Amino acid sequence: MDARSLSVVTALWVLFTAVAGLSACSRDLRPDLTRLYADQANPAGQPPVVLIHGLLGGRLAEASSGREVWPGPLSRLMFDDYSDLTLPIDPETLTPAPDGLIVTGLTDRAAGRDFYGQILDVLEIAGGYERSRPGEPAPTGRKRVYVFAYDWRQDNVGTVARLDAFLEAIREDYDDPELKVDVVAHSMGGLLVRYYLRYGTADVLDDNDFPVTRAGAQRVRRVVLLGTPSLGSVSAAMGFLEGRKVGLGRMSQEMLATFPSGPQVLPHPINDWLVLPDGRPLDRDLFDIDFWRRFEFGIFDAGVRERVMERYPDPAEGEAYLDLLERYFEKHLERGRRFVWSLTVPVPDPEYRLIVFGGNCNLTPARLLVEESGGDSVLRLWPDRVKDRRPGIDYEALMLEPGDGVVTKASLLARQTLDPTIERHRYSDFPLDYAFFLCEAHDRLTGNIHFQDNLLHALLSVDYRR
Repeated sequence: MDARSLSVVTALWVLFTAVAGLSACSRDLRPDLTRLYADQANPAGQPPVVLIHGLLGGRLAEASSGREVWPGPLSRLMFDDYSDLTLPIDPETLTPAPDGLIVTGLTDRAAGRDFYGQILDVLEIAGGYERSRPGEPAPTGRKRVYVFAYDWRQDNVGTVARLDAFLEAIREDYDDPELKVDVVAHSMGGLLVRYYLRYGTADVLDDNDFPVTRAGAQRVRRVVLLGTPSLGSVSAAMGFLEGRKVGLGRMSQEMLATFPSGPQVLPHPINDWLVLPDGRPLDRDLFDIDFWRRFEFGIFDAGVRERVMERYPDPAEGEAYLDLLERYFEKHLERGRRFVWSLTVPVPDPEYRLIVFGGNCNLTPARLLVEESGGDSVLRLWPDRVKDRRPGIDYEALMLEPGDGVVTKASLLARQTLDPTIERHRYSDFPLDYAFFLCEAHDRLTGNIHFQDNLLHALLSVDYRR
């Protein structure tokens, strides 16, 4: 090789290594949260932070023995159907009867995966918050972070009453009856916070009036919602239809039907959540028990009913339980309908603005499809299951939208459409301040460094408006 050729090769090698080095540096760039936020001039001016988890986010254990039922050991997470999470039903009130399980804390980490542990670490190490529990006097000049853990199976309105008592206890710790907190709520936790802001502890689900009092807003300064399905989740509906996958096992439809919180996460009626093979929306009421019965969905599926009957030696007992479960599910479907509507009726002059974080890079179920097969209406949950394909229809685009794999971007923003040029539906009141989008899956949002960075900025900024 002559000198000229060698010099060209050398130049190319230098250029290649420089580009490769720049690419590596770009990949390795991460905000230094401790450097960014650890030095704070006025920590005493910061209110406490309350972290609220979402569905599956609270640990459940037997009160009598202390045995953890959710999530339990790795073997249970991988293979169990968690049938012992089924809520017993009071036949008189059609509400859950006591089952002996109690909330023992946060599902911070499980099976080697982080869910809420990292965000607590970041708040403590970089944000300077001390982990605390209600009932501990608050020293002057220190910031505190609290975790509100709850039984995610139960009706969200009942959980709101526990949240109110939790916040009142914090006020007592601070000896400040006017104290307001900052709330960071993930997934379904954001729904119960939004209800609390509007109605406080009042149960407004007995009719369709929804009298907004803004009682809860008197206790909250800033609200951060992370991955919250503000217009519901088609993924939640899919759980009722075919069970919820956990590890290599699956939570059954009949068990999920005993959770009052489940129907409160179903898609809001202003969503076009059901379509035909030609792409036209199909108007069906997901909160009407007759819809489930007619199409033999969920607990009306023949296989589900057969499985339930096998648990009872006496067929009459099995039939009686199925009848009870149907009446129970009907009641909580109606409460679910009213719950989702209660979150979108107008609030005059809200005293708070919502900061919203969520994913928009993962294709997420947005619509289910109904087609005719052998004279029957068949529900297709995924694009690759559609048989009656029409020319020119992109079924992946029709049925899936960008989101975090569980919550679509549109639902995150409480919008009936992904198209930002279309005005918000007149029945979706959502006092949004700003939104920040991430390329992250639903159950990994709290561990995203860019969420953590922007969360600390929002919480610690004294000039940030409500």
